[in-house]
Amino acid sequence: MSVSISSATPEESSKDVLKNSSFNLAKGLLAPVLLSTLCGSVAVGQSAQQPPAPAQSATAADQRRVQNHTSRHATMYYEGVWGVDSMRVKLAESGELVRFDYRVLDPEKAAALNDKKAEPELYDAEAGVKLVVPQMEKVGKLRQSSTPKAGVTYWMAFSNPTRVVKRGHRVDVVIGSFRANNLVVE
Repeated sequence: MSVSISSATPEESSKDVLKNSSFNLAKGLLAPVLLSTLCGSVAVGQSAQQPPAPAQSATAADQRRVQNHTSRHATMYYEGVWGVDSMRVKLAESGELVRFDYRVLDPEKAAALNDKKAEPELYDAEAGVKLVVPQMEKVGKLRQSSTPKAGVTYWMAFSNPTRVVKRGHRVDVVIGSFRANNLVVE
């Protein structure tokens, strides 16, 4: 703190002190009000520019997980009756093929799925189509039809040339007397 000596009269001195103290008082009261107003408007501007909360993307992931979930009863049925599990249907080759995969648990029960005489079909009720496994000139049918072995994943591909079967559709796969219902296309 500095002290200054002036040649002003006591009356003039007291007027200067009053002026300065009322200015300091007004400045002291006004500063917090201005500061809070500025901070509030900056916070509002920033909150409008923030990206969407990550909870939205987590919700979408949860919905996909629920869609692809096979009930415990259905899993037990396919394992017990047909000797297969891990059934998946997914688009391949830019959507022109729909691939059906399954893992064999019991080769004897799963033999019907690899039977060369059975013609596999994929039904999409939403698109109103039935897809078949195409016969390639040099390769043959786009499916595995060897004797099944436990622990091995087998596949077959259905032709989807018009790309009417899309990701998220529910489809049924039929191979002879085997039928897998409501599989979600990935």
